[in-house]
Parts: sequence; structure tokens; C-alpha cells
Amino acid sequence: MSAVRGSLRPPPTPAYLPQWKSTQVVGEGRNQDPELESDFITALEFDETGRYLAIGDRSGKIQVLESKKEKASTPSGKAGAKKGTSSDAEYQPLAEFQSHEPEFDYLKSLEIEEKINKIRWMKRTSGSHMMLSTNDKTIKLWKLSERRTPTVSNANTDSAAAGVRRGGVLKFPKRQMGEKGPVAMPRKVYQNAHAYHINSISCNSDGETFISADDLRINLWNAEVSDKTFTVVDIKPASMEELTEVITAAEFHPRNCHHFAYSNSRGSIKLCDLRASSLCDDHAKSFEEEEDPASRTFFSEIISSISDIKFTEDGRYLIARDYMTVKVWDLHMESRPVKTLNIHEHLRAKLCDLYEKDFIFDKFECSLKQGGKQLVTGSYNHQFHVLDWASGTDMAMEATKNASKKKAPQFKRLSLGRGRQTGAKDPPPPSINTDLDTIDFMKRVLHCAFHPHDNTVAVGASGAVYLYTG
Repeated sequence: MSAVRGSLRPPPTPAYLPQWKSTQVVGEGRNQDPELESDFITALEFDETGRYLAIGDRSGKIQVLESKKEKASTPSGKAGAKKGTSSDAEYQPLAEFQSHEPEFDYLKSLEIEEKINKIRWMKRTSGSHMMLSTNDKTIKLWKLSERRTPTVSNANTDSAAAGVRRGGVLKFPKRQMGEKGPVAMPRKVYQNAHAYHINSISCNSDGETFISADDLRINLWNAEVSDKTFTVVDIKPASMEELTEVITAAEFHPRNCHHFAYSNSRGSIKLCDLRASSLCDDHAKSFEEEEDPASRTFFSEIISSISDIKFTEDGRYLIARDYMTVKVWDLHMESRPVKTLNIHEHLRAKLCDLYEKDFIFDKFECSLKQGGKQLVTGSYNHQFHVLDWASGTDMAMEATKNASKKKAPQFKRLSLGRGRQTGAKDPPPPSINTDLDTIDFMKRVLHCAFHPHDNTVAVGASGAVYLYTG
């Protein structure tokens, strides 16, 4: 009997898994009231080296952080760091600038929010950093570089001016160059190309082009040409009454510059080849899992809508996040995902309430670690998951300043079924609140980013960014 009881306990975290801990909170002084969202985090992105982290918010501002972490070594030669050193506050503010301002479309009588929807770092080709940012309608290319800012010295003060009236000397102000500092300069503005809200931007591996996607079209841009774009996907029907799906995300292949994928609200992913046609309405491959008609409900199409897609570094797999699950697709198999990871299965009984309050339409992002099979994605109650889809492990944590006073990250081993799981569902990790009446759905982690090389994740919870390291 004791053996049975023991089997019901949460499994201990294996020693080979990283022990995740909170290392830094950025913006903890910002407004945390869910009703006042001006400072809420809306975009997170590490650059390809992981040294820089860009944070976008609802007010249109972008803050760039730089890693100041230095590997200290103990006399024995082992790496280590003392408490209170730079490793405890790894990322420091480098620059902050206003990327977008609120605008008004007088033709359509619509207000255009300044909210940052996406941030993408372009490949670095010089001493400067290039970054793309977008709101609902306008994409901007920013150049981040170090410049000496001019200052004025020997300026005439009021007392000096009084001395002139008494026969004194009028000094001519001198312009001097100050110390070097980071400066963000707008290089290009790409606008008037999207009739609907932009939901995705993705940079090509060629370092010269990128795509932007709205609800019905995907445009291909050359970064050096801001007044001309090419529509590569157009799913707008002849009559809007015939509209059955919208584009939800788009992503370039990490290695093949002619391949890109986009997802839609019906839960399918299309892989397109620019070599076959300049207009990729006829996709090369379609990844969609057939649903059992017996299990179909009113909410089936809503919860199957894909909110984010990511390629693995080698381009072999596609990761798709919908409301309930994370699915792993092999590009060589279109019929079903190779793995399905349950995230919100414990919310299935509450879908009706979530629909009435519009929480069922929340768009959760996912982010991958390069070279590995780890990913991070968000949930409610300021919870987020770090999953290893190869070993089937799930570490659930809460983004909070006082992480040490909370429960330790809880480990769960997932049952990795192929395709749609028809048997018993995976129970949520022990740290996840399964009392549906006490879950705070306003505290959601929609945006997250995985460091490309290290076991470091950044998650946006309300107006702050929490960094965890394993």
C-alpha cells in the first residue's frame, strides 16, 4: 500500500536536469495593475549571441539590456561567483528609446496603437546592431551604435551677462564631443503595406530580406528598400463573407532562405517555397492533425488556433503553440505531430467561462534554445513552463520577485504521445494551481524568450521581465 502511495507523489527532479532559479527582475518598479496596461511587456527577444535582450512594451518603448556577466574563477580553477556580483544582476540597461508613437488613420477613422507587437534582431554585419520593431501598421529598422554626443561648454550664464553690461567679456560657447554612449537611430520605415494588423515579422537567413504578416497577407521586404514590397501570400477571399481562416504567425526557415512557414486560425501550418512561385498560395506542405469528430465541441476550432510557431535551429522540426498544447512537427511528416505536450489540459472544464471573458483568445508565445530541444512557454497565474520535448520533462515555475519564498520549481515527466492523445491526459505539474476558481487569469505570461546558448529564460509578466537561470 505504501508503494502505491509513494507512486502518487511528485517525482523528484533528476540530478541531470538544471536547477532553475530567479536571477534578476527588470522593471519591478513598473505598474503591475492589470487594469492599467501602459507599461505591460508586449515583446521580448534575445539577439543571436544572447548578449543583448530587447524589451518592448505597450507604450511603444524599447529597452535594450546588455549582459555584464563575467565568469569568475576560484583559486581551485572552478568557475563561480559570489553573491551580489554581476552574475546576480546579469543584464544592465544599455539604451531606451521610443520606437512608435500613437497615430490616427484619418481615412479609416481608426486609432493606431503604439504598442510593440514584435522585435527581431537582424544579423550583425558591422560594429552596429540592427533591429526591426513593429506595431499594428508600421515596421521600423533601428540602428544601435555607440556615438559621442555633443555638449556645450563656456556658455554665458546670467551672472556673466551682467558682467558684460559692466564692461566684462562675452564668452563664445564651445561645442565639445562628450563620452561615447549608445544611440538608437531610425534607418528605415516600412509602412502603408498592411491593411490589417501585423502579427509577425521574421528575418531571412540571407541577412537582406524579411517577411511581415497580417491577418490575410504576408509581404516580403528588402531591408534596404522601404517603399516597395512583394506580397507572397494572399488568402483574402473575393467576398469577406467567405472568410474561414486568418494568418496567425509566420517564420522564415533558419537555413533555407527560400522556405518559410505560416500558421492559421484553423490549426494548420503551411510550408512555402519561394522558388516554386512568387505568390505562394499553393503551399509546398501542409501540417494539420485531423480531429476526431466525436470529440469536437464548440470550442475546438478556437483552442486549435495556433498563436506562435518556431523552427528548430537545424530546420528539421516546427514547434507550434496553441491554447492547450505545444506540438512538435517533423517536416518530413505532414499527417500528425511527432509529439504533443499538454499545457492547459486542466483548463478544459472551464472553457465556457474563458470564452465568455475572452481569455480563450489569449495568444501565448514559445521560444526555443538553439542546438537543443528545450523550449519555454507561458500560462496563467504568472506561471511558465520550461519543457524538454526530447526527454519529456516539464519544469513549471512562477515569475515572481520573491521566488525563494515560493515553492521550488516542480518537475513532471510527460507522456509523449504521437499526434492527438486519446487516452488519459497528463496531470499538470504539482506547482500548477488546479483550483480553477482561484486562478488569476489576468496574471498571464504571454511573452517569453530563451537564451540562444545558455540555460537562461526571460519571461514578461505584467510590467516586469523575470530572468531565470538553470
